[in-house]
Amino acid sequence: MRVYVPLTLPGLAEAYKTGELGHGPFTAYAVTPALREWYLSDDIEELEYAALNRAALASLRLVALDAGAPRRRVVVAVDVPDGAAAADPGAGPDPASLGEVRVGGPVALARAAAVHVDADEAEADVAAAADALGAADRGDDDAQFTVDGAEDHELLWFATQEIPNLVGLDD
Repeated sequence: MRVYVPLTLPGLAEAYKTGELGHGPFTAYAVTPALREWYLSDDIEELEYAALNRAALASLRLVALDAGAPRRRVVVAVDVPDGAAAADPGAGPDPASLGEVRVGGPVALARAAAVHVDADEAEADVAAAADALGAADRGDDDAQFTVDGAEDHELLWFATQEIPNLVGLDD
């Protein structure tokens, strides 16, 4: 099963140093029954893209919580064994938890298929979106427009071998 793990660049650096994603049960995003129902598509690539975007929003929330983190969203696509990640069956189509799964424990970073990261030019929009999250969550339409502005930036695809360059740990 492919899951999308939201991180920050410091979180990615830590995963690279330890060789693991997560320290215990952690939240990731995947193609879940609720996401399929909400997205109304049978195209697996479209559904995986939707799960990736849900993880990117979760990464934005992590960036907002870490004042020292570079203002770039990070998502690691990782393959876990079937059953290692599970959606909450009671969550239903709640927009706040679409695609959300719990991964039971740490996952070897070696299982990662790719890393998705914002380009440098997205930093200003991601910073503004991180600052606007609280107001957007309270229903402020202007703040939501700012948050949506970060989503206008496509995350770039990187091979896992490029992680040291992404986090400034060139070997």
